[in-house]
Amino acid sequence: MLPGVGVFGTGEIANVLVPLLREKSFEVKAIWGRTLREAKETANALGVTFYTNVIDEVLLRKDVDLVFIVCQPFLHAEISVKALGIGKHVVCDKPAGLHQIDSMKMVRASQYYPTLISLVNHPLRFLPAFTQMRRCLQDELIGPMGDVVLMDVRVQMGTLFPEKYNWMCDAQMGGGALNLVGSVVDLVNFLLQQQAVRVHGVLRAHTKTTAAINGIRQITAPDFCNFQMELASGTLVTVALHTYCHLVVRGGDLFVLKESQQKEEAVYVDVQDLHFNTNNSLLPRTYIKGMCKMVGALKEAFNSKESSWIKAPVSTAATFEDGLYVHAVVEAIRKSNETRQWQRVQLSTDAPLNHDQIIRYGYARMSTM
Repeated sequence: MLPGVGVFGTGEIANVLVPLLREKSFEVKAIWGRTLREAKETANALGVTFYTNVIDEVLLRKDVDLVFIVCQPFLHAEISVKALGIGKHVVCDKPAGLHQIDSMKMVRASQYYPTLISLVNHPLRFLPAFTQMRRCLQDELIGPMGDVVLMDVRVQMGTLFPEKYNWMCDAQMGGGALNLVGSVVDLVNFLLQQQAVRVHGVLRAHTKTTAAINGIRQITAPDFCNFQMELASGTLVTVALHTYCHLVVRGGDLFVLKESQQKEEAVYVDVQDLHFNTNNSLLPRTYIKGMCKMVGALKEAFNSKESSWIKAPVSTAATFEDGLYVHAVVEAIRKSNETRQWQRVQLSTDAPLNHDQIIRYGYARMSTM
């Protein structure tokens, strides 16, 4: 017999969760909201008869044996520990509290009541594609799991922030992209069965206001997160999460995702094909296509009747100054890898010590030719 369910929360997750529970024949007996008004509006919209803004009024109901906690993160530990103590099964949304102290309270409560279900809602573990990926890794489809040296994760999504200011807009309350990082970290652990020993991350809160949130309060939660994890075996995991509109090139074609769109649209499709076989080349096809265009620009530059060559066709080409800048960045990356710290990019402005010798050697070679 399926247990009756109590749901803590009135946000987007609750609006999706309740219909899913009913689809699987669970009965939702109660809704809790931060305010009585929020609880009533959500309960009426979802067809739940009982609603409240008092935590104990849900936990003490005899017809509620399973609780889903999808409210503000600062309440996750309190409700989880109290629910387990009363004898309720618990499924708590990510994150498991605001800090490790909260998570530790939840762990101890679950260990004290081992006969009760105590789960964290990281749903990507159940996505069939990732379930199959884990099986492929275990079956060594791409080689022994211990030989996996890199996992690259990229997450692009719509806005994280709701119409009205709430905890998702506040970094201190667990809002923003960091709320999603937990699912990625958990997924890596699920797939590779390894945990991180060292991390390096960058967070940015680029969106301060929106059309709906533009008063005294500003958004402090990050909407961009980029981090690297080194696992116990030495495997490197790179992760990028962002919520921005973007332009992306794939195979020489250009696509755009605008703020009001759900799907990308093609801006430019490269229909010109190469006139020679590149199947045996190790170079990427996009690189070869770019080089083909550059050679074409050089031809146009030298075909001028006005002078020996003209600059316009190759005006967008990289110069030696660009090469100097790239080399400075590469050197900074190399130093950063050695020091495990950020490195400032420094462009060299001094001429090399053997500059005069190089010039004289060049003139000598020209005279012999």
